[in-house]
Parts: sequence; structure tokens; C-alpha cells
Amino acid sequence: MPRDRTSSAPRRVLRLRRESWGFVIGSFLFGLAATRVYGDAAGPELDNITYFVGSLFFTTAGFIQLSLSGRPVPGAESHRVERYDWWSALIQFVGTLLFNISTGVALIHGLTVEQDRVWGWRPDIFGSTAFLVASALAVVATTETDRLWDPHARNWRSTWLNMIGSVAFGVSAVAAFIVPGTGALENAGIADLGTFVGAVCFLVAALLMRPPHPTYSPNQVSTRS
Repeated sequence: MPRDRTSSAPRRVLRLRRESWGFVIGSFLFGLAATRVYGDAAGPELDNITYFVGSLFFTTAGFIQLSLSGRPVPGAESHRVERYDWWSALIQFVGTLLFNISTGVALIHGLTVEQDRVWGWRPDIFGSTAFLVASALAVVATTETDRLWDPHARNWRSTWLNMIGSVAFGVSAVAAFIVPGTGALENAGIADLGTFVGAVCFLVAALLMRPPHPTYSPNQVSTRS
């Protein structure tokens, strides 16, 4: 059946809004779980559940972003910016899947061991590396279309906020390294702070790129009714 092309633009805007809200909710849950107040009040099990649910929102948003980035594996005929955007979206989506796995492992571990052996999730090095690479590619793509320094541009601010957030997650992953023989984190305070800062950066970046609600022409409204 032929598609109704008149509504394709509003539908894309709706998907972009869902993508943005997915990153917003996921970032909020990550930031909440990273705070000491919430962690102490909720306990490590609920803290890990919060991280896991947040990772699902990240993955959903990442999948929408990847599906909106164009056809699979742009070829040599594609513009370089399109290739950077596509690879950035793909690698970020892989990173969200890695966070699904690591948060899921932390959740299952917390539900199957004694209370004093439960450990809270922190960004793992694999997912954090994927986010960092994806953000770097996005920065290159933004520089290709805009300028290296353009703080008045919404896309520029969002891209660099994501980059800062990815760096913060990377710092958290390093600080969350478990010291052999002790079972303790290298620096739990820095790990929590890095997670919180990264989550806030991702949240603000997603809000910056949230498009307005789509408007429909009278013809489009009649076809939707």
C-alpha cells in the first residue's frame, strides 16, 4: 500500500520527541541513582533497579536515533557527515546495550546474594568507551556542518554536552575499578560524581534537541481522524 507522505514530517518529529524523552528519562534515572541520598534511602537493590530501568530508556532512545539516521551502512557516495552521524548512532546504540548488560548483571547479582555482598552499578568501561567514541564522531560531524566553536547553536551545545557527559562516564568507569584483594572501588565518590555529572549533561543535551510538538494541516488532521 502507498504511504501517506503528507504526514511523514510530523511523524518524524514525533519520533524525535520520543527519542529525546527517552534520553531525558534515562538520564534522570541514572542521575537519581547516582546520588548518595537516593542510594542510602533506597538501598543497593532498588538503586540497581533504577539504573537498569534507566538503561532501557537509553536503549529505546538509541534505537530510535539509529533508525532515524538513514539507511544501513552509508556508502562511499554518502556525505561524510552522514557517515559520521550513522556510525555515531550505531556505536552509541551498542553502548546502551552494553549498559543493559552491566546494569542487568548488577541487578541479578544484588537479588541473589546476601545483603552485605550487594554492590551498586557504576558505568562500565566498555559502554563508557562506546559512548565516548560515539560522542567524538558526533563532534566531528557537527564541526563539519557548523563550526568548531559556535556556542549559540543548539546542536553545537547539545553535541558538546554529550561529549562532556561521555568523558564523565569514562572517569566514573575508571574510578569504579575494583582494587584486587579488597573488593573496594578505586574511588567510590568520584565514580558516583562522574555518573551524576554525565547523566545531567545527557539530560540537558536531550532537552536542547527536543523538537516542538508537530502541527498538522487540515488535510492531515482529516486523514488522522
